[in-house]
Amino acid sequence: MSKYKDKETGALVSFNAIWVSWIHTVLAYSAFLSALTIGIYLHYHKIVQNEHYGFPDEWFPSVSATIGDRYPERSFFMFFIAITSGMLPRREHPEPPVEAQANLAVSSHGPRFALVALWYILTAKRGSALPKFVAATGLFRTLTCGGWAYITSTDDHDWHDIFMISYLVATLPWTAGCLALSPPNAKAIKYRKYLAAAFFGTIPPLVYYFIQHKVYRVPGAYSTYALLEWSLILYDVAFDAVTALDFDTFEIVIKDVKGLSNGPSTMAYEGASFSPSEYGIGNGVASRPALNLEKEREKAVAGVFDAKFSWAEVLDTAAEVYLGFVFWSMLTSLGVVIWYFPLWHMGISGYEAFVMSTISPLLLGIKPIRSLVIHNLRACHFLSLAGLVAWQVKDPAYRLFTVGFGVAMACLSWAATLFSESVHKARLESKVLAWTVGLVMSSAIKFAWWTNNPIWPIMTDANGGHNGTGLALALLAVLRFTRKAPLNTGAFAEDRQTGTSLLSALGIGGLFFGLHSLLSDTSTMILWVWEGYPVRGPLAVTHGWFTIAAMTAGLLTGIRQPRLVSTWTVYGVGCVGAAVLTSYANWFGYYGGLVTAFYLTAIATPMLTVASKKSPAITYGLGFFVYNILVLFHVWVVAYAFVPGGPLVREHTEWIMIAMMLTLGAGVFNLTSMNARRPESHKPASLSRHRKYHTLALGAVNVFFLAAAYMRFPVNDYKPYHADSRVLTAGIWTIHFSLDNDMWSSEYRIRDLIKELEIDVIGLLETDLQRIIMGNRDTTQFLAEDLGMYVDYGPGPNKHTWGAALLSKFPIMNSTHHLLPSPVGELAPAIHATLDVYGELVDVFVFHSGQEEDEEDRRLQAEYLSRLMGASPRPSILLAYLVTKPLQGNYNTYASKLSGMHDVDASDWDRWCEYILYKQLQRVGYARVSRSTITDTELQVAKFVVPRSDEEKAEVAVVNGNFGKRNRRVNEHEVLEGWRFPGLFKGQGVRGHRYHVWSEPIYYKPS
Repeated sequence: MSKYKDKETGALVSFNAIWVSWIHTVLAYSAFLSALTIGIYLHYHKIVQNEHYGFPDEWFPSVSATIGDRYPERSFFMFFIAITSGMLPRREHPEPPVEAQANLAVSSHGPRFALVALWYILTAKRGSALPKFVAATGLFRTLTCGGWAYITSTDDHDWHDIFMISYLVATLPWTAGCLALSPPNAKAIKYRKYLAAAFFGTIPPLVYYFIQHKVYRVPGAYSTYALLEWSLILYDVAFDAVTALDFDTFEIVIKDVKGLSNGPSTMAYEGASFSPSEYGIGNGVASRPALNLEKEREKAVAGVFDAKFSWAEVLDTAAEVYLGFVFWSMLTSLGVVIWYFPLWHMGISGYEAFVMSTISPLLLGIKPIRSLVIHNLRACHFLSLAGLVAWQVKDPAYRLFTVGFGVAMACLSWAATLFSESVHKARLESKVLAWTVGLVMSSAIKFAWWTNNPIWPIMTDANGGHNGTGLALALLAVLRFTRKAPLNTGAFAEDRQTGTSLLSALGIGGLFFGLHSLLSDTSTMILWVWEGYPVRGPLAVTHGWFTIAAMTAGLLTGIRQPRLVSTWTVYGVGCVGAAVLTSYANWFGYYGGLVTAFYLTAIATPMLTVASKKSPAITYGLGFFVYNILVLFHVWVVAYAFVPGGPLVREHTEWIMIAMMLTLGAGVFNLTSMNARRPESHKPASLSRHRKYHTLALGAVNVFFLAAAYMRFPVNDYKPYHADSRVLTAGIWTIHFSLDNDMWSSEYRIRDLIKELEIDVIGLLETDLQRIIMGNRDTTQFLAEDLGMYVDYGPGPNKHTWGAALLSKFPIMNSTHHLLPSPVGELAPAIHATLDVYGELVDVFVFHSGQEEDEEDRRLQAEYLSRLMGASPRPSILLAYLVTKPLQGNYNTYASKLSGMHDVDASDWDRWCEYILYKQLQRVGYARVSRSTITDTELQVAKFVVPRSDEEKAEVAVVNGNFGKRNRRVNEHEVLEGWRFPGLFKGQGVRGHRYHVWSEPIYYKPS
């Protein structure tokens, strides 16, 4: 009810605050629905059109196409959305209780900002920071909504995406915070739960249909996506509309505090006040016990949020998780810097001994050392940061020494920390969670950095590193992490009911190996099950979050149900998951991987908790030794040619998985025997509190991952460099596992050379980095996304090869992976891919032959691949590492009537490894480009013209059949400009890259 000019109270106007909610809802819906209605009426066929399909395949417009592209619907949207928001009122009393009156000094305010302000006033309590956080989130959401509403994707695609992602990210804490702060109103709580569930339940199918449209180009998928997108808008606005059920406790009063309205010149109001009535009168709430409603509210948010909030605990959790991330960053970097040395020595170098850096907790078995370390944990953690400082050490050997020392100190410090906290259940579990949540954070950050870690010692500013920032944050984290004195400085906390240290050590070894080998990068298990095109399984970018989600679910289950995950039944499920991952491909294999991820993270908390209560020298010292044995086993299955006894374990990844599960089984046996003797205890309140903060940290990591996935989502806008000339530029390069001669990650430098040479299709060799010793990386992800190319990874990490990959500007219609005969030496990988090149199907073969020492292997491989190439009736290109001299030995099998292939230039006598062969294409150019310090092998490039008509194909066939015409060289000016190689690399070239062997590229032209 409104009142006008109440002279006794000075009130000019008063009305119930429920109108703020209704006005906000009506205006917000009007903005979107008016644009949709007008857009469909005026521009239906235009706004349903997307980059792949139009009407009738697509039949419903997306939100962005409706509100951002055309007049007048864009104007209607902006008009109503502008009225919806306004200036935020200024609070004069920062923390009034709900019973108090809150005065607002208002110059102008829209319903959106008023809604946020009213919600804060309603929920604010003295000593509680959560309402402030939720209000700040609401303000941030409103501002970012204005960002993506007024800056459309047509105006500025990047900023539109930034605002949109920020808005979606802020929606999670806003929704959860509103649920947590809901007044005890049964109807409002119920509606908020339903709408929040509908909103977040819509996101998975939304992502699914977007992938169907963007990646698989399914007709009509974008329209379904658009319907789901519009439903999110409806749910989002409706969620805020529920405030109408709570705001009826407020009355908004506008007063004339100076009496100017009584005179003839009265123009405006001076201020406004909110005077809430007694809560619960007339709204049907009083009849319901408040206690039950509070429980219902807490249940709605799973107890994660409550009104209590402590910045001290937030900082503690952040420091713990970040230091856990630092530990995993250093541990995962150790293998990479070790691998550099046997890689260049082509065998055991002696530096491999640094893999034993992790067994430093054995020193804790010596009582004086244990006492020294525990009493100086801050100093030990600071010393462990040497692993982060290592990027400043330029010499590879000294850098390895620095990283090895850092890892040794990190393992020692963490083992001592857990042991010192073992007598306090809450503090111990908090540290254990920090260690494991740090792994999830490490995997998420690696995803955001294309499987590299920005604080690794192989990273610098030049290749995407942020080492200085990472080190600074680590120093602050150590100060916070070690601010509390150790609780246990000497005596073991174990008793007879906690099992044996030996079994615990075996479990720790298997656990750390599983976490490191399978979960330190979200793309590892996806590449295990990758089988080529057409896509039949998960993709690293679009489906990587499933791995993070499984890890998150496992961790949360492990801390809430430790006895359940410690049973033999759950262990059996984990074994089945590992078996499925090892034995099957595509989606079914990945489902097994998700089960494995869930189990490994679920069992981590109970296993690490028990291990911390025993002798750290045995549980962690011996445990890391077992881990190291599994790491070496993990390497030897593929590097069997370089180690004594290697052939005994060659290609037996299944043995590794069995060993991992058996050692985990030893730990489970320890847990089950302990649980059988001990009654189940209830968790204290302090334990619940720290769990909430770590759960929030996990939520933040998941949101970060999803935001990174959105930014990395493939655009599929792949165009060849010289489409007008119908030229295909092909290259072959052995990239030496993306480590350059000075032990720096080389992806950026590889990218630059490929881009500047304008290569359309390239075969990359020595690309399988998905092992502990290589950092669980995938160079092809960065190259494909940055260069705008399709990628086929080739035989996966569980196929025991050094890797072959194909990058293509042209769509890959089909690809098959081959493991060529290798009875003695290394397995030889090959990719047979069919590309759509200017409307013509062209086969491309990428191949890495066996070692020089294994002559019979290479002969069998030459025959296999030649038959494979000869069976193709289509134009074909071979991009290969053949290990043979030109015109000698197996060369004459590859370039023969059996294969139908021709050498790109048979007169090039200076080759030994890399070759380019072709058939049924017009060869127009060939060049060799020096490698600089990127790798140990040059880049070879050839240009081909794809024949279009039957006459052109017949002419090419004649030329291919005449050796003399095929080898007719011409000067550069005699070929079309689009057929020429870039002049950038002539003479001295750039950055150490130049045309060499011949100082200029070679061009060919038929007579």
